[in-house]
Amino acid sequence: MPSLPELDALLSLPLRSQIAQMIVVRASGYLYDHQIQYPQWEIPAQALHKLISDGVGGVILVGGSAPEIYLRTQALQAQASIPLLIAADVEEGVGQRFNGATYFPPPMSLGAIAQEFGKEIGNKYAEAMGAITAQESLAIGLNWVLAPIVDINNNPANPVINVRAFGQEPEQVINLTTAFINGVSHYPVLTTAKHFPGHGDTAVDSHLQTPVLAHSRDRFDQIELQPFQAAIKAGVDTVMSAHVFAPSLDANTISTLSHPTLTGLLRQELGFTGLIVTDALIMAGVSDRHSPEEVAVQAILAGADILLMPVDAERTINAIMQAVESGKITRARIKESLGRVWKAKAKIFNSDFRPSLEDIGSAASLKIAAEITTKSIKVHLPNSRPLQIRTNLILVDDVLSCGEFLDSQTIKKIPDHIIADAHSIATICQGLDQTTPTLVQIFSRGNPFRGNAGIYAQIESLIKQLISHNQLKAIALYGSPYNLDRLIPLLTPNIAWAFSYSQQAIAQQEIMQRLGINSLN
Repeated sequence: MPSLPELDALLSLPLRSQIAQMIVVRASGYLYDHQIQYPQWEIPAQALHKLISDGVGGVILVGGSAPEIYLRTQALQAQASIPLLIAADVEEGVGQRFNGATYFPPPMSLGAIAQEFGKEIGNKYAEAMGAITAQESLAIGLNWVLAPIVDINNNPANPVINVRAFGQEPEQVINLTTAFINGVSHYPVLTTAKHFPGHGDTAVDSHLQTPVLAHSRDRFDQIELQPFQAAIKAGVDTVMSAHVFAPSLDANTISTLSHPTLTGLLRQELGFTGLIVTDALIMAGVSDRHSPEEVAVQAILAGADILLMPVDAERTINAIMQAVESGKITRARIKESLGRVWKAKAKIFNSDFRPSLEDIGSAASLKIAAEITTKSIKVHLPNSRPLQIRTNLILVDDVLSCGEFLDSQTIKKIPDHIIADAHSIATICQGLDQTTPTLVQIFSRGNPFRGNAGIYAQIESLIKQLISHNQLKAIALYGSPYNLDRLIPLLTPNIAWAFSYSQQAIAQQEIMQRLGINSLN
């Protein structure tokens, strides 16, 4: 890996290289181009090598296993003349993105634990989650954790934040945010508070369109901004902007492109001195509003230091260069951001900490993840008798992608199992034997790019049908508690139910055990 140059040397680079340091591009975590899963976003090896040679500041990785990422990050750093920021969205631990590492339940599970067992217990687990995420990130060559989400998910219809948030109340989110950042702070890794000035009270996914937050400035001060203030106080390294339109903060443009929001509010009023990074610029919430070139220039003028995942990195660099050469953006403005980039990299690369691959998925880390999973599970048992089940009806958002979380051993516990999604549920349910004792397992949570699409209207109709025939013996729901809130009013008191924030195998096994599921086959 190259050594980090002194700040003066960085500020003496050609203008194009200075601007390139403000760009973070997306690449596949897999080692080979033929493994790229999202070619519209992930840059192939030759183009990526050129961008790194030109001085691009960082890379965000998605996909692959932890050992693969270790090899990938070593190779990428070897190509760079200035050490790279290497980031990943690991809000649920490194295992969320890279197989083999520790995979935690969604952050909202910590809020549930804090509510039931007390804030000290919740904070303890949040701090441990932060420390483990940082340690495992470093072990595979990541140095920038794009977490925690500090949005307050106070809108149950939120399709994209949802269980990714710590909770629904400012105090709860503040406590867990602070604990998570404290956990990471033991390691030379950057943290990120997102999505400024708040994305919790939206019913629209900014990956798909621009949400509008019609709140007054007083409301922002009282609720949305409080966790960001706490994160800044706790020493968060970066703050990520949201592609949301908040007219009380800026009546003319979205937050990512807003000077009053990023510079006036975040920098000057809240006193944040770290890196401001945009949310991904390929998202429709920003990319549908202007050309990629105009988005890049406006984001820099607004106060962004890092442009994350621009639609076209080369065009973005060229557009910013032209804006500087024309006087629209001053050279001093570029050097301000470059100074912050250098300071962030100095924290990472001037450390003596030496990570080890042995830190990945340790027994101690997996035990903590398992404790968070099991402590946050909720169960309603009308009686203590084992449930005799003949049919296991498994409902998922998308059959083609459910293989990544369905546990085969749990499914095999009831040999007569059926998997359905929004495209097949109606047809499949028409053929159900109306006399068989049935368990319904539902896997559904808020996810980016899915918007409000789902199968809940069909699920509610199915539940009513099964209850009318006295078939439904139990429901197991994995994902969003807001979905549970929709179903409970439909259930009669004699129907058992269980809920887990986690969709992982350990949650499925624990729920089957707690429900006392036996097969009649």
